[in-house]
Amino acid sequence: MVDYAVLVASAVLYAVGIVAQSVAARRAGNRPGTGLGLLARLAADRLYLLGFAGQAGGFALAFFARAKLPLYLVQAASSSAIGLATAFGVVVLGWRIRGAEAATLVLLASGVVVLAGSSSASVATDLPPAGVAALAVVVLGTGLAMIPAGRTGAFLPSAALSGVAFAVVAVASRTLAHRDLLALPGNPLTWLMLAAAVLGQAAMATALQRGPAATVVATADATTIVLASVTGIAVLGDHVLGGREPWVAAGLAVVVSGVLLLGVQSRAGALDVAREPA
Repeated sequence: MVDYAVLVASAVLYAVGIVAQSVAARRAGNRPGTGLGLLARLAADRLYLLGFAGQAGGFALAFFARAKLPLYLVQAASSSAIGLATAFGVVVLGWRIRGAEAATLVLLASGVVVLAGSSSASVATDLPPAGVAALAVVVLGTGLAMIPAGRTGAFLPSAALSGVAFAVVAVASRTLAHRDLLALPGNPLTWLMLAAAVLGQAAMATALQRGPAATVVATADATTIVLASVTGIAVLGDHVLGGREPWVAAGLAVVVSGVLLLGVQSRAGALDVAREPA
């Protein structure tokens, strides 16, 4: 039960980060800059730093949850942050929410519950050297792809690249989470994970500057869920309770659909209020 409580707390912190970072990124919308340059400028914004602290806290808690819980559950629960951010805005900030958005929030929560009921705790299989090399290639490719994506003026490519980078973070942290924390600085996978996290934040900042916050986060989350869940089951040995494999597939489909639907529905809805300059 402690692991599940940590997972819920992680989603709450991620939700705080989404709202704060979207406002800060939108404030920078009238000034040129993308990728790491934009990220460096946002580092001077206190609101962005608050959002980053929420993201960092959420990641730290999710990291510890990954020591025992499978990636498909951790990533699905983390993706519910977009729903929590919307609910937070409705209850605390007075945002308006449509009936379709409320139904999608219920759908998203249902998918997470199904996954929680089908998951089985396990320690991840260590990545072989070839697996670490593959992750390094993905990180390098993501960094190179951010250059043309930042020049297009569109937000979806940057949002998707952010999801790819965060999938690398999820896979690496699932492998590292059960190890001695004091030994992590000497592990190359730790630095690869941190590099992927920086790239993910840079791509996310670029996408948030250009597009609706909910759509950006939904695109990134859906990408991360699919890539990390498949890798966790196929490579890291994530377990599923006996006979419930179809339930996991259905739960993942529901969560991904819910995340994407909420992003589309919120294109001009509640969460996008956070995009207006304060």
